[in-house]
Amino acid sequence: MGISGEVAARTITLGLAAVTLTLLSPSAWSNSEGDALYALRRSLSDPKNVLLSWDPTLVNPCTWFHITCNQENRVTRLDLGNSNLSGHLVPDLGKLEHLQYLELYKNNIQGTIPTELGNLKNLISLDLYNNNFSGSIPSSLGKMKSLVFLRLNGNKLSGRIPRELSGVSTLKVVDVSNNDLCGTFPTSGSFEHIPLNK
Repeated sequence: MGISGEVAARTITLGLAAVTLTLLSPSAWSNSEGDALYALRRSLSDPKNVLLSWDPTLVNPCTWFHITCNQENRVTRLDLGNSNLSGHLVPDLGKLEHLQYLELYKNNIQGTIPTELGNLKNLISLDLYNNNFSGSIPSSLGKMKSLVFLRLNGNKLSGRIPRELSGVSTLKVVDVSNNDLCGTFPTSGSFEHIPLNK
């Protein structure tokens, strides 16, 4: 093979390598969990750089700090409590369908709680306490049929406690104290046996 043939062969090899890398990149592979988490990163101010490792060019987010995954590389925990974060939550979090623990307590996150969080059917613990969330508690949280711990205390939430939450039979702890809630508290369903902090 002449020099021109070798160059052509190398060009083809490099071209195939580039195509392979493109196919493996997250933009082509479309890792919805990584995309959802990176959308959250973009919506938050992070003065302590706790999200510095959240690199969208990696194949999946399981190597990022504060993220825990299961054996199938699906995100099961998001641990960002007491991290000096501000900003707001994004609806994209509702795409983390294997998430079991959403820990965002003791930050300065504001805005409303996305109704899309109700899509997190495997969520066990939702800890958003001691932030600056406002608006109402979404009734969609009543779709979280695995939820055990719901701590929303120390925010600026208003309105009523959604009656839909009384249908979550797994609930053991509900803390909605230190908000601007009004109306009566549910006493039926799962709320019959919960020591409600109000």
